[in-house]
Amino acid sequence: MSKLVWDKSGEHLYETGVEHGVLYPEVDGAYPMGIAWNGLTTVTESPSGAEANAMYADNIKYLNILSAEEFGATIEAYTYPDEFCACDGSASPTKGMYVGQQSRQHFGISYRTVLGNDTKSNDYGYKLHLIYNCLAAPSEKAYASVNDSPEAISFSWEVSTTPVQITGYKPTATIIIDSTKVDQTKLAALETILYGVDKTGEIAAVDPRLPLPDEVLATLKTA
Repeated sequence: MSKLVWDKSGEHLYETGVEHGVLYPEVDGAYPMGIAWNGLTTVTESPSGAEANAMYADNIKYLNILSAEEFGATIEAYTYPDEFCACDGSASPTKGMYVGQQSRQHFGISYRTVLGNDTKSNDYGYKLHLIYNCLAAPSEKAYASVNDSPEAISFSWEVSTTPVQITGYKPTATIIIDSTKVDQTKLAALETILYGVDKTGEIAAVDPRLPLPDEVLATLKTA
């Protein structure tokens, strides 16, 4: 093993931003449709649990037992897709009319964060974040009069999740893919699934959808 070296060129890494947000409404345990989420400003991931509970025996600390880990998030945006209304507890019995306090639809979401370094700045790479089985809680919406310092209304939702199955691992609600570490051809194949493609010549169009964790693993796995 060679000697450790600090602050090498190209290794001053950082993560910033949020972009390419996509909403995937859940239908019968799958996420068959993706909708671009314009105006997405912040996603705050909030894992909880996994706390050590001390157990004692013979007057000494015997072991630590960890509590179950949960995953939640806060989503903030200036606007949201029409399809999110059902996820926010609204039904639309006719075009342009919304009825509140209805059942809330589960959904998935994907977004990217930017990876940068000291040589390529924000062009170094990105991380894909996939979140499954989300449920948005009712949230406050504050409407204020327009004044001499107008600001756009910012919407916010507290989101809880329920883990989904992934073969060989504990159920999870979140997956992260680092573009600087995965095979680029396989990453492109995954992004075709996530974002879809238009029909080009003899190449058929592909509708965007959120693949379940086992399919993500199969798409990216190195033989």
